[in-house]
Amino acid sequence: MSSSKPAMTIDRVAYADKIVEVLEANLGDLKENFQQPNRVQSCFIDDLLPTEWASTIFSLFPKPTEMMERKSLREHKFVAAQMDRYHSALEEIVYAFQDSRVVKLAEQITGIRDMIPDQYLYAGGISLMGEGHFLNPHLDNSHDKDRNLYRVLNLLYYVTPEWKHESGGNLELWDNGPGGEPREIISKFNRLVLMVTHKQSWHSVNKVQATHAPRCCVSNYYFSAKPLEETEYFHVTTFRGRPEEPIKDALLQGDAALRSGLRKVFKKGVVKPKHVYERHDDAEKN
Repeated sequence: MSSSKPAMTIDRVAYADKIVEVLEANLGDLKENFQQPNRVQSCFIDDLLPTEWASTIFSLFPKPTEMMERKSLREHKFVAAQMDRYHSALEEIVYAFQDSRVVKLAEQITGIRDMIPDQYLYAGGISLMGEGHFLNPHLDNSHDKDRNLYRVLNLLYYVTPEWKHESGGNLELWDNGPGGEPREIISKFNRLVLMVTHKQSWHSVNKVQATHAPRCCVSNYYFSAKPLEETEYFHVTTFRGRPEEPIKDALLQGDAALRSGLRKVFKKGVVKPKHVYERHDDAEKN
């Protein structure tokens, strides 16, 4: 994924300018699609950035050996949140989605007010999935790293050129829960997906097939002081088996119950999140 020519110098403000332009031009359709009832609320927009910009972002993704591997019954993928280890353009595109103008437009699209982007990239940042990689049906962790705010919105920006449906590695939204049939959104090049996240927003990534290049994604979460549900709640990232995986489903439900029980006993501050951006300015304060 390396490029022979030098990468363009584009900062987060320039990225955000383009994102704002495209979201504003499609605001009505995005809002209508996102707010459809009786499903995991979501919408997507194609051609988010100029093609050359999106291609450059893809070319700058690190090798899997330079990222953290997550491999278990639940998932198999490579992730990274410590963005200062990689080309600066990757950090710029990640944080472009945290521009206040982008957040305000996301609020208009979703109807979710007073959202707060996550500077620490708890479970956000970048991810890479190769052949055979997957993400089982799951609910995202309900809170931020300090368990003070509720996770309410997921923004996924896909940057692998020429990604097709048959490539697999596509986002699945389980509108009727993990026992039903998923609605699929292709991880198409230069596509941004907005997806609600709460205690009913089951989603997954189906298995990546043989492809010309890995599935690369830029991820962000927004949080809120208030839950999207009427009552307060807490859960760890909770995985389930697919309908054709009954044994795996039982194992994953037991795993989720055990991890949730431990988190409730130890509460916040004891288990240090591994997938966060350890920012230098914060380290200097400690």
